[in-house]
Amino acid sequence: MTANVSSSLRRALAAAALFASVTALRADSRDDDIQALREQIRQLDQKLRVLERKQEVKDEDAAAAAKTAAKLTVNDKGITLASGDGANSLRLRGLVQADSRWFFDSEINNNDAFLIRRARLIFEGVFSKIFQYQLVPEFGGTSGNGTLTLLDANITVALKPEFQIKAGRFREPVGLEQLQSDSVAFFAERSVVSQFVPNRDIGLQLGGDLFAGTLSYAVGVFNGVPDGTNNSNNTEINNKKDFAARLFAQPFKNDKDSALAGLGFGIAGSIGRQNGAAGSVTSGYKTDGQQTFFKYRTAVATDPTTFDTVAKGDVKRLSPQAYYYVGPFGLQTEYVVSSVDVINGTVRKSLDHKAWQVSGGYVLTGEDTSYAGVVPKTTFNLDAGTLGAFEVVARVSGVNIDDDAFTGGSNSPASKNNSATGLKTYSAGLNWYLSKTVRASFDYFHTEFDLAPGATPAKTAVIANDENAVVTRLQLVF
Repeated sequence: MTANVSSSLRRALAAAALFASVTALRADSRDDDIQALREQIRQLDQKLRVLERKQEVKDEDAAAAAKTAAKLTVNDKGITLASGDGANSLRLRGLVQADSRWFFDSEINNNDAFLIRRARLIFEGVFSKIFQYQLVPEFGGTSGNGTLTLLDANITVALKPEFQIKAGRFREPVGLEQLQSDSVAFFAERSVVSQFVPNRDIGLQLGGDLFAGTLSYAVGVFNGVPDGTNNSNNTEINNKKDFAARLFAQPFKNDKDSALAGLGFGIAGSIGRQNGAAGSVTSGYKTDGQQTFFKYRTAVATDPTTFDTVAKGDVKRLSPQAYYYVGPFGLQTEYVVSSVDVINGTVRKSLDHKAWQVSGGYVLTGEDTSYAGVVPKTTFNLDAGTLGAFEVVARVSGVNIDDDAFTGGSNSPASKNNSATGLKTYSAGLNWYLSKTVRASFDYFHTEFDLAPGATPAKTAVIANDENAVVTRLQLVF
């Protein structure tokens, strides 16, 4: 019995030992597997981290490349090439105005004609966000002869909206209508008042916007140009300089719900001196139909007793100005006093010429208008049944030439038989905005002249008859 129990016990112990051994072997085997799996996981994690870092580097490189990669944009505002961060850019714009002029007078001084009024390529852009530039060659012009002229060429250092420095050739900050873009004015031709302020000159200007843009200022020093002219030949006719300044307020500009949000008003002017150099007075003032109605005397080569009228002394201009735009309605008004000391031979005169204009427009199709023009809601498309936008415009303007310009006999500053003492012009027109880039204009101008007492102009002289002119334009601007 005892032997059997011992044998059974030995067998049980052996089985237990065998079981324990097997279990231990299995445990050792499982630990090895776990260790192997852990090693594989560790290696995979390392590989994943390497791949993730490589992707991060690629993303960082792509982001850096995107910041410097040039972007090309083509739309109705021009063709723009800009760096990825927008710090540098070049924009190409264009303006083409194809006009026709038709005169309806019994005795006309000018021929009916088709002409290219303006043809410009406009290069503008910025470097390092603050250095702005503009370069504008002009291929057209009043004569339409395609002569190339450098119209604008300037650099602006825009340190802040409140403080900007501009140098080069650009418009002097005087005339309200003169400072408005050529492509968005109410009429194809600016009113006569714009001929009594300086146009483009070469100089240095400080300007900017104050109080959240509700007040703008500009003050500059320039070579000096006669009324309505450009400094197109890079010259200074004397050592004197002209100073020009402008303040313009838009007090309700930022209150979009105010009926006065589109109100702006200001005052501008210039002052300088001339020393009697040739070309120091305007070559002539023109009607809306671009016919000369006033010009100073010029010397006759065969008559030694005749002289050119030149400016000698002070040259001053003062212009109160205002506009108001609300919804589809726009109104603009301006008054200019242009004072100049002139001499012809021994006759000296201090002359004060005055000009004014009131113009307005209403967009029949309901689009808003502004000093920056009209943007049509639709584009002319017969298939879609859309016509674009239509605007009716009207203007009355006048000029009063100082009567002293015609006193002094044969040495008076101007001849009463060749120049008017004043005029009044009534204008009406229709603007058709076929798209954001194309506009057609149809304008009618009626001008009545005032003559000096005893004036006997030739029948074919501009001032001998009222001027009735129609000016049409097809314009492309982008």
